Amino acid sequence: MPKAAVYDESKIKTLSSLEHIRLRTGMYIGRLGDGSNLDDGIYILIKEVIDNSIDEFIMGHGDRILVDVGEDQVRVRDYGRGIPLGKVIDCVSTINTGAKYNDEVFQFSVGLNGVGTKAVNALSSHFRVVSFREGKYFEAVFVRGKLKSKKEGAAAKEKNGTYVEFVPDREIFGDYQFNVEFLEQRLWNYAYLNSGLSLYLGKRKFESKRGLYDLLYAEVGDETVYEIGYYKSKTLEFAFTSTANYGETYFSFVNGQYTSDGGTHQSAFREGLLKGVNEYFKRNYSGIDVREGMAGAIAVRLQNPIFESQTKNKLGNTEVRGWIVNEVRAGVVDFLHKNTQAARKLEEKIVQNERLRTELNAVRKEAREAAKKIALKIPNLKDCKYHIGDKGGDVSTIFITEGQSASGSMVSSRDVYTQAIFSLRGKPQNMYARKRADIYRNEELFNMMMALGIETDIEGLRYERIVIATDADHDGFHIRNLLLTFFLNFFEELVVAGRVYILETPLFRVRNKKETVYCYNGAEKDEAVARISQPEVTRFKGLGEISPKEFGQFIGPDIRLVPVNVKSIKGIQETLGFYMGKNTPERRDFIMENLI
Repeated sequence: MPKAAVYDESKIKTLSSLEHIRLRTGMYIGRLGDGSNLDDGIYILIKEVIDNSIDEFIMGHGDRILVDVGEDQVRVRDYGRGIPLGKVIDCVSTINTGAKYNDEVFQFSVGLNGVGTKAVNALSSHFRVVSFREGKYFEAVFVRGKLKSKKEGAAAKEKNGTYVEFVPDREIFGDYQFNVEFLEQRLWNYAYLNSGLSLYLGKRKFESKRGLYDLLYAEVGDETVYEIGYYKSKTLEFAFTSTANYGETYFSFVNGQYTSDGGTHQSAFREGLLKGVNEYFKRNYSGIDVREGMAGAIAVRLQNPIFESQTKNKLGNTEVRGWIVNEVRAGVVDFLHKNTQAARKLEEKIVQNERLRTELNAVRKEAREAAKKIALKIPNLKDCKYHIGDKGGDVSTIFITEGQSASGSMVSSRDVYTQAIFSLRGKPQNMYARKRADIYRNEELFNMMMALGIETDIEGLRYERIVIATDADHDGFHIRNLLLTFFLNFFEELVVAGRVYILETPLFRVRNKKETVYCYNGAEKDEAVARISQPEVTRFKGLGEISPKEFGQFIGPDIRLVPVNVKSIKGIQETLGFYMGKNTPERRDFIMENLI
């Protein structure tokens, strides 16, 4: 029996704030990542710096923000009031120091109260801040949160504002790389949410005249049932329209922060939409029929937002419901009165949704009766113990695999508490351009939908992550495309919300008697072969060839997942039509040009 460690006064440690940030990074910025995901830590660092500049604009100071991103260095310059010169060091290095606590100075703060810039400082191998105020400047330079130099003097030619430059620490973030598309997406969001503000990424300008109207138009384009409805007041802004797509898609924000998981403001917005529509038409339409195909955007400004996590993805304030519902309801009624053609088209869409739902219910009843005869539980599902809403369910994952051989190794090596497996029997049906009722006519896709819990709406989703796990061959890629077509056609909200992933598994194993290296591409294999003496190289043709003992590490803590992202929802149907629709001369030409 191992000797028990001594637990006494000597084992109690007190970390400085900056030490704690570096040791428990996830508490402050969420995930680390390498820059391949929009929510990776290096983008959160940029966001925290820009948020402070946005706060200045919101309070009426500075209408221009310059951002420049090099290979690893980020530079941000605003033209706000500038940090008070005597407090520059404290504001970027001492936790719980800042003006965000003062409602007279910052009424609707975006940035974290006294944490954001300190986290950037602590997690940067180089951090430099310069504040310009009334012809003077103060500069401080830090390395991993520790002050290295400071100076001050005259700066007569410089306009008021703050300049920050930093290099994310590779000791923390590893080998990272900035994705320009992700940066552009964030800057567009800032522009949409702050009409009148100009942001620059290098020489490219990001500016919006119509706020959330522009955001929603950028997402859905001209393919809408009626023109976009728009409303704006001091504390609430929203836009909405209906599309030919299935489900609902929303983009919600609080004080400029994108709340990817929604929250009380988004729920109130949906409720207000329904109440407004029913008040105008003097009907009692079902929420399902009114909101089917709806796309909307909402932004609220709150003095004391309460988020359900440090990274602020979901709003928790319950007191906002009443006034948001009433203001949205009134705004919707006003829009419909002023736009009678849009109102007529909306009503036609609702009636069509009612008819389709009636047809769907008939097919749904038949499918459920058939399912009861087959089994009481869902075939081909190896469920896990914890799901969304359960303690421990925040990491619940369902792997969708091809065939029993592929899932065999995974079943033996999975975590039975948080990892479920749904095995496909072969290639699923191509669901492009099909109706939702067709899901119920396809036993396998019906079972998969029921396993996920999304039959009624995606709020019933049982797993935090949906991971497509197919072989890295032509059949595997085809199955992957068929599954993505299914999700994008009927449940695009899951993709927009960042719930769908592709599992990366190694293509090669390079080993000798002393060492084993798993390689995910040819370059990694070549590097391993060159480094290891007398290597034995194995090419994995499919997931079924990987033993359970080996597979455990590929779905464990070091799991490699590629998130499925869509740049905007307006291009989904066109893209699906090209790849998954009828064989056209254009598609044949594309295939011939890109054959490897």
